[in-house]
Amino acid sequence: MTPPRANPLQAVFLAHTAAPSGAELATLRLVSAMPAGRTAVVYTEDGPMLRRMAERGIETRVVRNDFDSRAMTIDKAGVRSLVRGGLGLLRLGWRLGGTMRELRATVLVAGSSKAMLMGAVAARRAGIPLVWHVHDRISADYFGRWLAVAVRLLGWLAVDGYIANSRGTLASLYTWRRRALVAYPGVEYRSASEESGHREQRPAAETVVVVVGRLAPWKGQDLFLRALADVRNLPREVFLVGGTFFDEEDYRRELEVHATALDLPVVFTGHVEDPEPYLRDADILVHCSVLPEPFGQVVVEGMRAGCAVIATRPGGPEEIVEPGVNGLLVDAGERARLTHALDTLIADQELRTKLAEAARVRARDFDVAASARQVTEFLTALPGKWWRRG
Repeated sequence: MTPPRANPLQAVFLAHTAAPSGAELATLRLVSAMPAGRTAVVYTEDGPMLRRMAERGIETRVVRNDFDSRAMTIDKAGVRSLVRGGLGLLRLGWRLGGTMRELRATVLVAGSSKAMLMGAVAARRAGIPLVWHVHDRISADYFGRWLAVAVRLLGWLAVDGYIANSRGTLASLYTWRRRALVAYPGVEYRSASEESGHREQRPAAETVVVVVGRLAPWKGQDLFLRALADVRNLPREVFLVGGTFFDEEDYRRELEVHATALDLPVVFTGHVEDPEPYLRDADILVHCSVLPEPFGQVVVEGMRAGCAVIATRPGGPEEIVEPGVNGLLVDAGERARLTHALDTLIADQELRTKLAEAARVRARDFDVAASARQVTEFLTALPGKWWRRG
């Protein structure tokens, strides 16, 4: 007797926010590179990501919630609020299960810890496997000691598989007898003409430095400004590219005060749809997170654009940058070391050129097409076997 044919993959990605932050943009690129017509994205709020997905022809749905999931942010919510919010997520998960059935999903991919909680209910109601696409390290640095343990345990109990954005992120999870894949957030490569030659590195006095990322304390822009103030030769221009999405406007104002007080040539761009023009014009990209970065997409984007890169360790950048070959690494939170790295690159145009050329070669290893193939194969292997863990 011929065995029944397996249903084709229909992967539904679930996101608790439609704001264009790192995880959501990574999902956009990944889903765009996966087989057409085999994916959909469900959000639990309205926002800019719906338009971006629609522009690429990706099916999207909004299942609205009646509570603000951002109120559950760890540093803003008490235990009572977290419990109440958690119950709200579970109720929403039941509704999402109906949406999974409507979309004929064969696998549900949750893009955050909140989405994982909702997805645990939705996937069980729909009778499909749940995969947690983990974009953040589940560690005490981010969650606090005991909550990190609880989130890891909940994940292990709820999910049938993990996709992690780095080896470091995967190591922060409980993965015993669970299927797991490390799939780096990829960058998109366009035509050869669009990807051709970054401009030549400028002389020291003309250098342009860029820092790209959400303006948030853990991203370390304040440390960067203090380190920059100590360099022997200031660059001609510095661009801080990024907005504030999660009630961090006070931090931006603090940064503006610092830049003015230190008389630094800094331009705050606010949120931009596409930071690539800034990267292509810059000589140096600085990644300065003071906590271990789960991956560091902007590091790869800067390398692809032809910047000489300074990034912080530990964290994902250690899996991207080979120090002295295609970039420089400094210890997170070390202001003096960051100043020294800036001094080194600003002064040495030849070194910047060497690192930038090698960086463009290295960035090719993070083509999103390769990540999409890995993820598609991983997800396709799950349906029909989701109850057989390990």
